[in-house]
Amino acid sequence: MRILLVHPNYHSGGAEIAGNWPPAWVAYISGALKKAGFTDIRFIDAMTDHIDDVALEALLREESPDVVMCTGITPAIYKAQDTIRLVRKLHPRATTVLGGIHGTFMYGQVLGECPEIDYIVRGEGEEVVVNLVSALADGRLPAERESIRGIAFLRDGQPFATTPHPPIQDLDALTPDWDILNWDRYIYIPLNCRVAIPNFARGCPFTCSFCSQWKFWRTYRTRDPKKFVDEIEYLVKKHNIGFFILADEEPTINRKKFVELCEALIERDLGITWGINTRVTDILRDEELLPLYRRAGLVHVSLGTEAAAQLKLDRFNKEIKVEQSKKAIQLLRDNGIVTEAQFIVGLENETPETLEETYKMAQDWKPDLVNWNCYTPWPFSDLFQELGDKVEVRDYAKYNFVTPIIQPEAMSRDEVLAGVLKNYRRFYSRKATGGYLWDKDPYRRRYLRGCLKAYLKSALERRFYDLGRINYWGAGKADWQFDENRVTSKEELLRLTTKREIQHVHGQSSRADLPVVEMVSVAGHELPVDDFIAPKRSTMHPRARGGTAVRPDEDDQTPEVLAAAAGVRAC
Repeated sequence: MRILLVHPNYHSGGAEIAGNWPPAWVAYISGALKKAGFTDIRFIDAMTDHIDDVALEALLREESPDVVMCTGITPAIYKAQDTIRLVRKLHPRATTVLGGIHGTFMYGQVLGECPEIDYIVRGEGEEVVVNLVSALADGRLPAERESIRGIAFLRDGQPFATTPHPPIQDLDALTPDWDILNWDRYIYIPLNCRVAIPNFARGCPFTCSFCSQWKFWRTYRTRDPKKFVDEIEYLVKKHNIGFFILADEEPTINRKKFVELCEALIERDLGITWGINTRVTDILRDEELLPLYRRAGLVHVSLGTEAAAQLKLDRFNKEIKVEQSKKAIQLLRDNGIVTEAQFIVGLENETPETLEETYKMAQDWKPDLVNWNCYTPWPFSDLFQELGDKVEVRDYAKYNFVTPIIQPEAMSRDEVLAGVLKNYRRFYSRKATGGYLWDKDPYRRRYLRGCLKAYLKSALERRFYDLGRINYWGAGKADWQFDENRVTSKEELLRLTTKREIQHVHGQSSRADLPVVEMVSVAGHELPVDDFIAPKRSTMHPRARGGTAVRPDEDDQTPEVLAAAAGVRAC
């Protein structure tokens, strides 16, 4: 059984300005397949190697795969579909498989647009992929496909989803195949070293309305810290990794396990540094532990501050207060840790004044780095459904955090972009001539200068914020290049809004009429997709409503509390 994995060639000028990120999904899927006895696996990284369609076709012609697997986050979904169409043209007998978060929730639309996809793997993929490939190798497909959990396919021309596969409980049983990646290509520009993005935990008990990771992973699980550090040691000694970023949504949720991870890294003394994304409230909680975290090599923390206005934080269901963000940033800087603040901009109520407010907040908080991210309304998130009549752009290739998807009521998209770029220029100009040059900590000084280099490099190459692609030079109009076939007219949005309002008046559910909500066929019944694979916010433990979510911490480790923390219902 010859298996080919392909990472689609999608670029947006967002996070990749800091370097080339190794596609961890390839290592985890390849590792699971090899552990099951499927060892003939090849990988093409079309994104990192900038392989266009012509070059990709030439590479694919050299292959003779039995199975081709591709992934697709929302902005990359069209490139993933194009890749699979190309595979079907060149290798009509190969079985095509798509994985990733977009196909998980939007499988009906994806299969309708790209019937060349034989199977979509929904949710956590390692065990599902092994079951699917094993059935293919045994000749049990397509006859037994409905018995394989966690997949979707076209049945009689209509999308059909099987029952969900249970979450993988023992993450330490996974054996990622890190050797399949060409590590020379994955460089973190600020430190000019190889970078890895491993998983320490999966899932999140929080239910931010703009996010969907808590829906995708469904339960919160963590690894054994010592076994995880074994993996880091392997990456350091075998592949010369100098920096890693935890792929976890929030690795500090379980404080006991996170402390054990730090202690194991200190004991092992691997000489590696690392970064995480986490919540403001966790930093405040762990004030006394921050020196330990720094000794363990934690040098970069990106905080989900998200908004300058408390109104936005409440809308996002962030469960933090504005004043907490400033304190958390100061605590991190006091302990020699580089801080990065995130602001979400570009909702329908954005104004020049609110954009300016985020800049003033950044100056007051004094983070080392700031990102202004245009709100990207994942079509399977709660906030997307709330904003449904305000999201006329359904061109998912632009759902990349650098394109204003929402049209604010008081600003044009061009004005939003101009305001964001103005904030970037002012913030990093001050840092370039001040803080980055004179920081007293030698490591921080080197790191921050490296970050500035990455920022300037992307700006000069016009990759930053996709400026080259949209032909924007700081004034006038941008060429947003929206696919007009994927832009809903104002009239249609008004019709949908009116229809929804009428249904609410009559006490009917409006969910089925939202244009992005998928229905799932399970055991002969049609169910909403987020009822099928994800917990609703309303099922969260009472202590997670309007306050701090229940945490699976050292004093709270019963299965019942763990389940409540993740908003899990019995399968």
